[in-house]
Order: sequence, then C-alpha cells, then structure tokens
Amino acid sequence: MFLGQYTHNLDNKGRLTIPARYRDLLLDGAYVTQGFDRNLIVMTVPAFENMSQNVKQMSITDSKARLLRRLIFSNGERVDVDKAGRILIPQFLRQGAGLNGEAIVVGVGDYFEIWSPEHWGEQASRLQDAEANADLFSMFDISPG
Repeated sequence: MFLGQYTHNLDNKGRLTIPARYRDLLLDGAYVTQGFDRNLIVMTVPAFENMSQNVKQMSITDSKARLLRRLIFSNGERVDVDKAGRILIPQFLRQGAGLNGEAIVVGVGDYFEIWSPEHWGEQASRLQDAEANADLFSMFDISPG
C-alpha cells in the first residue's frame, strides 16, 4: 500500500526518485498517467491493467467513456524503476502537471500521485478544512473495524 508524503527533486532528464518504501511494489514496473487534478497518477502494472479492463468495457458510443479513454491512455506511459530507484517521467506529462524541479509524491492507497509543490499546496489546504471533511465523509462508513 502506498502511504505518506515525500518531497523529491526531478533531475534535468525528468527522472524522479521513488520513495524507498514504494520500490518493492514496483518491481514489475508501473504506469504513469495524467491525474484528474493537475497531477500524475502512478499505478502498479496489475492495478493499471485492472483499471484498463474496466475502462475498456465502457461503450465507445458514450462520449464520456471516449473522453476517459483518451485521458488515461493517450497520457499514459509504462515506466521502470532504474537501479538508482528513479522513474523517467515523459516531458508531456511533466508539463501537464506543472512539474519543474521539485515534486511531491503522495501515497493514496493502491496508487500514488505526483504533484508540483504549488498544486499540492492547494490540495493540502483543502484537506485541512475539518468541517468540509466531516461533511464529505459523513456519507461513508469509515469506522475502524
């Protein structure tokens, strides 16, 4: 499971060091694709293939399904973790997420996200709104056990 927040630098080639705790989960590589909030989503191969099968079952006659396919697949890239624990993020994905220099790696359970510090700051502020959080989560049963 991907948990926590980490700050890492992108090198001049667009390589990002993956947190050591995540690397064992990425031994078979990963998929990186555009996220939904000006961020990137990184999934293990099995998780991406499972999601891919779900998306492929959607009818291509549905305009939202076509848009989702384009978002995920045209902006997706298979990546491998190198011996130094880095992945190469393609330029078009770095540009789309506003990544330049520093990046925030955020675990979100079955996958992790990569954010620019600016965009993550906006998200982190939203996460600190206790009243909004209570309202948002009131519809879920999140009792521990």
